[in-house]
Amino acid sequence: MKSSFVILSIAAVLAGTALAGASETDHSSHVSPYAGEEARTIKSLSAADVDDLLNGRGWGLAKAAELNGMPGPAHILEMREDIALTPDQAERIETIRQAMQAEAIRVGARLVDLERDLDTAFASGDVDAETLRAMIAEIEAVRGELRYVHLVAHLETPDILTPHQVATYNRLRGYGADDPCANLPAGHDAEMWRKHNGCE
Repeated sequence: MKSSFVILSIAAVLAGTALAGASETDHSSHVSPYAGEEARTIKSLSAADVDDLLNGRGWGLAKAAELNGMPGPAHILEMREDIALTPDQAERIETIRQAMQAEAIRVGARLVDLERDLDTAFASGDVDAETLRAMIAEIEAVRGELRYVHLVAHLETPDILTPHQVATYNRLRGYGADDPCANLPAGHDAEMWRKHNGCE
């Protein structure tokens, strides 16, 4: 009987140790992927985000155009020698880039301000559901405006280029298969794809 009691006691101790270890593991699994971001000045934006927005950078907002074969002005100008831009093309594209950047800086600064206001509202606890809805609506409207600024520049730029230049740009950027003319992606308009990739 005594030996049975000893065995049961040892089993209880081992089980308790296992549970304690599991508990520690479970606690560590609760660490948020956002840990550390609570120290940000604006919680929803990293320092890099703020820098991009205040300097008119793309912020990934033009992917719908860029990844569908429609280059934007900034990268085109960076690659002017590789795609053999003429002086006239470079001048026209630079005009688009300057207008895009000036507007992107203006709208980006507005977005940063609005995100800062939202952060302040939550930090102070001075926000209710109705105010929150209005703040989010304004933020998303400004974000949409900023996305338009970047995308419309991608819409305007390809018309200044030859199909061959567009195809060269996309190849050098590493987009798609080696021969875009022989590999039409699913869901793309064949005529538009051929036009923008120099398949004529």
